[in-house]
Amino acid sequence: MKSLSAQDEAKRAAAEKAIEAFLKDGMIVGLGSGTTSRWFVRILGDKVKEGLKVVGVPSSKSTKELAQEVGVALAELNDVQELDLTIDGADEIDPEGRMIKGGGANLLWEKIVATASRTMVAIVDESKAVKQLGKFPLPVEIVQFGWRSTERHMSQLFKSEGYGDTEMTVRGGLERPLITDSGNFILDCHLQAIANPDSLVVQLNRIAGVVENGLFIGIAKSAVVGRTDSPAEVIHFPVK
Repeated sequence: MKSLSAQDEAKRAAAEKAIEAFLKDGMIVGLGSGTTSRWFVRILGDKVKEGLKVVGVPSSKSTKELAQEVGVALAELNDVQELDLTIDGADEIDPEGRMIKGGGANLLWEKIVATASRTMVAIVDESKAVKQLGKFPLPVEIVQFGWRSTERHMSQLFKSEGYGDTEMTVRGGLERPLITDSGNFILDCHLQAIANPDSLVVQLNRIAGVVENGLFIGIAKSAVVGRTDSPAEVIHFPVK
């Protein structure tokens, strides 16, 4: 069996600790997307085989397929009311619990599932814990129709906010762009450092053609950080 990298060990440790610390029998649980969340779903499948009773609500088609493969019972979000808990990864998370998500191209469904939950817990390896958001390119999901116009409006916003001529790239490239589960494009915005994420998350979503952006603000109540040289750490964020 292939040995895991130190980063994968940290991701798995975060997923295991989140299940231990937050998951209870009988919960309706939002299932995140991305590499760390896949560890969570696999481990959850093992717990189900041991007798844990939960119902999962997936945040992407790929997560749904994995959950079915490992035997986790599933429900559609429309068929349940408030979720008890969502456990999902992040591409970056700062000391206030603000996150960038969308590296796996599922930010819209992830945000819908997370905000339908009483509690959202982020699971990350230590490389994703940052002092300031922005080094990871900010994904913005946009409709295909007139996307160049949407891009221009986004560029104007970034300039007005002091980011200068921001590089924006279509995920997957112009010849074969990635299409999200909702049929949209993703623009990856290379901002380098986001000075005021609380304001930017609102301003981006005011632009016609923007469906949702990858800034998750005030959503994560806690985080579990997997580390390569010490046990996973549970962090709780203050309620504002």
